[in-house]
Amino acid sequence: MREERRVPKDPESRPTAARARRRVGRPTSRVLSRRLITETGLRLLDERGAEGAGMRAIAKELGVQPSALYNHVGGHAELLAGVRELLGERIPVDMFAELPWDAALADWARRYRSAFAAHPATIALLAVLPLAEDSALTGMYDTVAGALVRAGCPEDRAVSVIVALESFILGSALDLIAADDMLDPGPRADVPAFSAAYRARAERLAETGRRSVDDAFEVGLRAMIAGFGAGFAPDAGRSA
Repeated sequence: MREERRVPKDPESRPTAARARRRVGRPTSRVLSRRLITETGLRLLDERGAEGAGMRAIAKELGVQPSALYNHVGGHAELLAGVRELLGERIPVDMFAELPWDAALADWARRYRSAFAAHPATIALLAVLPLAEDSALTGMYDTVAGALVRAGCPEDRAVSVIVALESFILGSALDLIAADDMLDPGPRADVPAFSAAYRARAERLAETGRRSVDDAFEVGLRAMIAGFGAGFAPDAGRSA
C-alpha cells in the first residue's frame, strides 16, 4: 500500500478571508493616511465629543489596530493639530487681496466663525492648542497681519488684534449652539430696563428674521473693527 505524501499548502492558496484577517491593522499607505485619520478624528469629535475621539476610537472606526495609526500620526497632540489644519483649510483669506482691510477682516471673521460653528466640540480643544512650527495656519495669520499693518496697524499690535478678534469669534461660534431665548428675563418686574431692552430686540429681530446670536455677532464685530481702526495710522483707508 503506497503511503501518501503530505504537501504543505501554499500560504497564498488559503482562502482570501483568512489572508485578509492577517492584514487587519496593517493597511497599505494607499488606504490609511494622515488625512483620513484626522478627518475621522474630526467626525468622531462631532459625534461623540473629546472623550470618544481618541486614538483607540479612531482605530476601531477605521478597522485597524491603534499601532497602525502611529505610522501616520505621532499621537493625540499631533492628531488635534491635524484637525486644526483641516478647519483652517475652510477659512479663506483671498478677500484681503480684493477688499479694503476692514471689509476683508469682517468677511474673514464670518468665515472663521462658520468653520468652527460647524464643529463646536473642537472649540475648547483647539483654542488652547499651540500653533505647530510647520502649521499651514501660519500662512493665514501672515496674510491677516500683513493686511492690518498695511492699513496702519502698529506692527507690535497686529498679533494682539488677531488674538482679540479670534477670542470674540470662537465665543460667538459657541453661542450658535445655545438657545435663542437663553437671556429671556421672563415676567420679572424687578429688571424693567433689561426686560424692555430684551422685548425691543425681540420685536426688531422678528421683523428681520435674524437670529439673536447673529445680531450680537454683527454688532460686536462692527464695534471691534471700528475700535481697531481708531488706533491705526491717521491715513489708514477704510470702507464705508
